[in-house]
Amino acid sequence: MGKRAKRPASQRGDAQSSSQQQQQSTKTTTGRANKRVKAAKPEAEPEFFEDKRNLEDLWKAVFPVGTEWDQLDTVYQMNWDFSNLENAFEEGGKLYGNKVYLFGCTEPQLVHYKGDSKIMYIPVVVAVVSPFPPSDKIGIKSVQRESEEIIPMKQMKMDWVPYIPLENRGSQVDRLKSQIFILSCTQRRAALKHLKIDRVKKYEYCLPYFYQPFKEDQFEQSTEVTIMYPVEPPVVCEFDWEIDTLEEFTDDLIKGGDLTEDQKDDFKEHVKKTVREAKKANREAREARRKALEEMSEETKSAFQSMKFYKFYPVQTPDTPDISKSKVPFINRYYGKAHEVL
Repeated sequence: MGKRAKRPASQRGDAQSSSQQQQQSTKTTTGRANKRVKAAKPEAEPEFFEDKRNLEDLWKAVFPVGTEWDQLDTVYQMNWDFSNLENAFEEGGKLYGNKVYLFGCTEPQLVHYKGDSKIMYIPVVVAVVSPFPPSDKIGIKSVQRESEEIIPMKQMKMDWVPYIPLENRGSQVDRLKSQIFILSCTQRRAALKHLKIDRVKKYEYCLPYFYQPFKEDQFEQSTEVTIMYPVEPPVVCEFDWEIDTLEEFTDDLIKGGDLTEDQKDDFKEHVKKTVREAKKANREAREARRKALEEMSEETKSAFQSMKFYKFYPVQTPDTPDISKSKVPFINRYYGKAHEVL
């Protein structure tokens, strides 16, 4: 067998270089493949989020008038369900197609929840079906206050504002023909510490005010007054000028230790003054109602006569207590009773 001829050095170098390139290429390809294998991950399961309902936050947007500031968190920490209020705006619902004004309040109730009985602040939303705002005033009254105040709600930083459903929040408010208005309050809780205590307490005594000119106010007919005699401690009692005899009424307070004998005459004068003021207020209220009716247009009269009040309580769910026995039609001293409780 003949000897194999030797290749020139340059050819041997080229062959070695070609072999190294092939090996490098193979390594690179294998490395990339390995990297691709390592990088490949199982496809994640798609996540589904429940769509928010269009009016889901409506009840929370309504300010709970008269609720103590330090109780607001306890109201909102419960997952209350007001789907009945939301459904009322759907076709066929009680509020569908109407202009509606909403205000909120809370009702402290003793409820049984998770094996325990406790006082809970139950949120309530009142819907007023009306072509115009039912009132621009707020009433302020409490046992601690002898006199009642009726003031513009703006003095308490409250006002009727349009509620924008979720699906419309990208639109300009002034271009929307809103049919839902809510009583809102712009008082910031963080700023309360800068207010006087009396001012802060006023919020707790607020009641949405309403004046029905076609119905004589029960307080126009009342003959009972709250007496607050300024001594220490104060004497607080109810006096009916048609039923009670002032002399006997005063003697009973002295016998009970609420008054001293030397305070008797001064107390009687205080009662007489309070009664005179109440009678005067009743006369003025009747006169104001008569005058308002005379000056009222037929359209406005018709609107007042057709106004409807609906009172919404939360719907019971597994996460909330049963309040079915706590529902009452009474709204407040100005609005009286709701036409329907839901």
